[in-house]
Amino acid sequence: MQHLTLNNGVTMPALGFGVFQTPPDVTEQAVTSALESGYRLIDTAAAYANEREVGNAIRNSGLPREDVFIGTKVWISDYGYDQTLHAFDKSAGKLGVETIDLFILHQALPGRFDLSTEAYRALEQLLADGKVRAIGVSNFMPDHLDALLKTASVVPAVNQVEVHPYFTQPAVQAADAAHGILTQAWSPIGGITSYRGTGTGTSTSTFDDPTITAIAAAHGKTPAQVMLRWHLQQGRNAIPKSVRPQRIAENIDIFDFQLTPAELDAIDALNTGTRGGPEPEAITLEAFGRDIPEA
Repeated sequence: MQHLTLNNGVTMPALGFGVFQTPPDVTEQAVTSALESGYRLIDTAAAYANEREVGNAIRNSGLPREDVFIGTKVWISDYGYDQTLHAFDKSAGKLGVETIDLFILHQALPGRFDLSTEAYRALEQLLADGKVRAIGVSNFMPDHLDALLKTASVVPAVNQVEVHPYFTQPAVQAADAAHGILTQAWSPIGGITSYRGTGTGTSTSTFDDPTITAIAAAHGKTPAQVMLRWHLQQGRNAIPKSVRPQRIAENIDIFDFQLTPAELDAIDALNTGTRGGPEPEAITLEAFGRDIPEA
């Protein structure tokens, strides 16, 4: 496993395992399969309602706690200084850990950005208190980053955003790089395109895109492996998800081949500019708020 060094010196695995939309009743087995396959970065979130199962799998794996890098996210309903401090207690309690490796804000809250900045101030306090090892954000656009950095004393270590061959967000990646923030890709192999479509007219999914399948055939790899290799070679962290042990193992088997510069460029050229997830500017408490249960 390769590792990436965050802007505060903390290292994290370059490839992780995500559990977005993984039902709680299958999360523990999926994470167990991931740990057995060699993953050492697990990404979850309070809003996924499966932190407890992630914690169970890590605890039952027999691996030392320090060998597994755990990332989770604060949901917008828990934004605000005191609320976010308590959100840590809820997440840590469900995960069954004292320290969270990466604790990030799940979304910007454009209409109440004051709550976003207060939530981030709480992350800074948790970092200072040693309760978290790194802090960051998710789904923050360049203007959100600019607004946050006007009041922040700690530059986010990570910005987790939708990045896959059909939606590369070059402006976001450039803004992250300019501030020394690592771009972490959710839906890194474009799973979101397989059920929402892309509007390309020739392919509805990254998995059957002719460019990607041709590159995969040339290397004797799967389209998913090619896409994950693309992320790693361009310096991003990626967190693919699956509940199938075979796919979980397949997705981590990407360290024995290299894509050529021409192949990387060809994948970059597939960008459609079409977002699969919700528009960051559309995130409101009224539309997206939900209660996050206590630990």
